[in-house]
Amino acid sequence: MRGERAASEIVRLAAPLLRVLDEAWRRMHWWIAAMAVLYALSGITIVKSDEVAVVLRWGRLVGDVPLLQQHGPGLLFAFPKPIDEVVRVQVKHVWEFPIHTLAPAADSSTNYTSTGEQTLDPLQQGYTLTGDQNIIQTDMVARYRVSEPAEWAFYGPKAEDILRVEITAAMVRSLGEMGVDRVLSDGRKTLLATVTRRAQTGLDAAHSGLELASLELTRLGPPAALSSAFDAVQSAFIQSQTSQNEVRAFAERSLPRARADANSAVQSALADADSNLAKASGEAGAFRALDREYRANPAVVRERLYRDAIEKALGAASVRWVPPPTGSQYRGFRISLAPPVAGPRPSAAKPTPSGEEGELEEMEKQELEEMEKQELEEMEKGVSPPHE
Repeated sequence: MRGERAASEIVRLAAPLLRVLDEAWRRMHWWIAAMAVLYALSGITIVKSDEVAVVLRWGRLVGDVPLLQQHGPGLLFAFPKPIDEVVRVQVKHVWEFPIHTLAPAADSSTNYTSTGEQTLDPLQQGYTLTGDQNIIQTDMVARYRVSEPAEWAFYGPKAEDILRVEITAAMVRSLGEMGVDRVLSDGRKTLLATVTRRAQTGLDAAHSGLELASLELTRLGPPAALSSAFDAVQSAFIQSQTSQNEVRAFAERSLPRARADANSAVQSALADADSNLAKASGEAGAFRALDREYRANPAVVRERLYRDAIEKALGAASVRWVPPPTGSQYRGFRISLAPPVAGPRPSAAKPTPSGEEGELEEMEKQELEEMEKQELEEMEKGVSPPHE
C-alpha cells in the first residue's frame, strides 16, 4: 500500500511537467528534430590544405600510431562534443619567435665603477662567454613549424618556453667551443649550423613536436663597453686577410710568368747546347779527317793550308803586296790598301795600262811567277814556306 501511494504521488506531482512536455512536443517537434540533427552533424570538420587534425574521444587520443592519429585535408567525420574533440594544427605554416635571453635588456642602464669604467650587470643583461673567455651578446630569431601535431597539441610543453630554453642552451654551449675571432669573422655559418642541430636534438628529446626551420642572428657582438676595442681588432684582422689575398693574387699572376720564362730559358739553353755540340762535333770530325790526310801526305796538306791561310788573310784585309825583284828595286814602288768591299766584286774589265805603268805591271807579274816557282822548288826540296 505504501509503494502504490508513493508511485501515485510521484505521478501526480510530475503530471503537470509531462503535460507541458507533451504540449511542447506537439507544437515544436520539427524544431526539436532539426536541432537534434544539427547537433549530430556538428562533429563534421573541414580540415584545410595546410592543416592536420587529431581527434580526442572522451579525452583520449584516437589512434595508436602517428599515421592513424593524424587526419589530412578534407572532411573529417567525428562525434559531436563532448564525445569527440577535433584539434586542427597548421603544419605548413612557419612561425617566428624572437629570443633575447643572451642580449642586453632594453631598459637596462649602463653601470660605471668608481674609476669611471663601464660594467656589465648579469642580473639585467644577458651574455655568454666564448672559448677564449670573451663576452658576447646576441639576439636571435627562431623560425619553426609543427612536425608532430599530436605531441605538440597534447604532450609537449609550451612552444615558446621550450624553444627559448633549448636554443639558449645550444648557443651557450656552441659559443663556449669557439674563439671570438672566428665567431666575429667567418665562423657564423658553422655556429648557426651547430646551434640548430643541438637545439633540434633537445626539442625531439622533450617531445615538443616542433621542427626548427632556421635560426637567424640579428645581433652578435661584444658589449657596448668593449665595442670599440673589438672593432679595432676586427679591422686589423680584415686588413690582414685583405693583404694575404693580395699576396696570393700577385703570386698567382707572377708564378706562371716566371715558370714560363724559366722554361723558355732552359729550352733556349738546351738548343744552344745542342747547336754548339753539333758544331764542335763537326769541327772535331773535320780536324780528324784533316789529320788523316796530313799523315798520309803531309807536304800537300801543309801547302794547301798555307795557301788557304794566305788567301783568307789577304782577302779579308784587301792588301796587295808586290815584292821587289831580287837585287833590284822598283821605280815608283807603290802599296795600295783598301777596305773590304761588301758584296760581289765588280766584274768589269780593268783599263789596259800604258807607258811606264804598263811596264811596271808586266814586271810585277813576272816577279810573282818567279816567286811561285821558287816556292814550289823549295817545297819539293822539303823546305817549309815562311809563315809571315
